[in-house]
Amino acid sequence: MAIAPTTWTRRRALAGLGAVPFAAAATAAVPPEVTDELAAPRLHGQARFRYYGVHVYDIRLWVGAAFRREALDEMPLALELEYARRLDGAAIAERSLAEMQRTVRIAPEQADRWLEAMRRVFPDVGRGDRLTGSHRPGQAARFFHNGRSRGEVNDAAFAHAFFGIWLAPTSSAPELRRALLGATP
Repeated sequence: MAIAPTTWTRRRALAGLGAVPFAAAATAAVPPEVTDELAAPRLHGQARFRYYGVHVYDIRLWVGAAFRREALDEMPLALELEYARRLDGAAIAERSLAEMQRTVRIAPEQADRWLEAMRRVFPDVGRGDRLTGSHRPGQAARFFHNGRSRGEVNDAAFAHAFFGIWLAPTSSAPELRRALLGATP
C-alpha cells in the first residue's frame, strides 16, 4: 500500500532524531553557575534536541576566554540543558550511560558506579528546568539544577565520557555537535 506524500513526509520528519540550531544566541544570559565555574564565559553554540520530532531540550555550550576547540578535552566548559518536558532523573541517568557507552568502553562495575553517581545528581525535571554540567578537565564533572549545586563526580574518565555524549566525534547527534562546536575540525 502506498503512503500519500504528505503522510510519508510527516512520518519521515517525526521518525528521526534531530538537533537544529536556534536563534536565541543573542539573548541567552550567562547562568550564575556558569559564571562561577568559568573565567569570562561566553556562549559558543546552542541547539534544540528533538527525539522523534518531540522537543526534549535546548542545549547551550558555554566556554571560557581561552577555549580552543582542538584541545576540547583540556578545556573547562559547561553544557546547559533547558528541558521542554517532564523527565525522570533516573531515566536521564540511564539514557546518559547508554550514550556514554556509545563513545567509550566502560567496564560493567564502572558503569554501575557511574549510573549510581548520575542517579544521585540528576533530579526529576520539568518544563523550563535547567541542568548544567561543568567540565573540570582531568578531574571531575560538577552538576547544577536550576543554578543549585547537585554534586560532583570526581572521575576524569567519567567527565570525558559524559561530555562526549554531545561533543565527541562519535556522538549519536552529529548535527547537535556541529551546532555546539561549529564546523568539525
